Amino acid sequence: MLSFLPSWLLGPLAFLLFVGNTLFWTPALLAAALLKAVLPLKGWRRLWTAVVTAVAEAWTSVNNLGLSLTQRIRWEVHGVEGLARKGWYLVACNHRSWVDIVVLQKAFHRRIPFPKFFLKKSLQYVPILNVAWWALDYPFMRRHSKAYLEKHPEKRGEDLAVTRKACQRFGDAPVAVLNFLEGTRFTPSKRRLLESPYRHLLPPKAGGIAFVLSSMGDRIRHLLDVTIVYPQESPSLWDLLSGKLRQVVVYVEKLEIPEEFRSGKYFEDAVARERFQAWVREIWARKDALIERLRREHGLSPSPSAA
Repeated sequence: MLSFLPSWLLGPLAFLLFVGNTLFWTPALLAAALLKAVLPLKGWRRLWTAVVTAVAEAWTSVNNLGLSLTQRIRWEVHGVEGLARKGWYLVACNHRSWVDIVVLQKAFHRRIPFPKFFLKKSLQYVPILNVAWWALDYPFMRRHSKAYLEKHPEKRGEDLAVTRKACQRFGDAPVAVLNFLEGTRFTPSKRRLLESPYRHLLPPKAGGIAFVLSSMGDRIRHLLDVTIVYPQESPSLWDLLSGKLRQVVVYVEKLEIPEEFRSGKYFEDAVARERFQAWVREIWARKDALIERLRREHGLSPSPSAA
């Protein structure tokens, strides 16, 4: 255990372990991805997709080992029992920090299919990781503001087209598609700006997961509603690496997705769209109450946004 080291030394060391692990696995990941792209045959692509996934899971295993060696985090993960690595899941999570990704990989490692993330377009320029994301078929999304779309109406629906192509690339292998419904990381200022009705959350955006369901609703039948709570409101990656993050609470609730929401009517039927949005808002209201309860039960200070 290296967690006894001072933060100024522990942080860089933990960072170097992560970078070294990533550099070690990237050539194998890229080679498998290139072989996968050589032939468009379904069986060939399925084989190399499995290899790419195995490499990614090995990378995650070593990252988790690095966390164990360098950190003293008390993990409280509830609700992951009984999940299946060959299951099909839509994963929805609140979004506080970049640390969320590390937490999700820790909580779900080898319990569900390797999660597929929808990433911001700007992240395609992150060195090394952008290669891994490309190999894993992670789609990059460019989210346009309402003002931008008013000036460029031809861009409407662009994200949905990307989602459709991504779902096609996922193929027939079991998949877990992750979506941060808030669309961005929570801050009190964003909460005020968006006039969120929730104390700990931004308003959810239902369109993204609705389109995933319209594309894959015949296979994805369960939603994993994930709630993450930290002692700090929004810990940074440095907080994690330098040992300042000492507790993480994760609650997972497996929900059956009503058949009516898997039919693809969201974008055609206003009534169906409102019913789906109401369902998502209900989930979000329960999540908001859960976050407040968990903070109190674990002796954490109330969120400033809840004041």
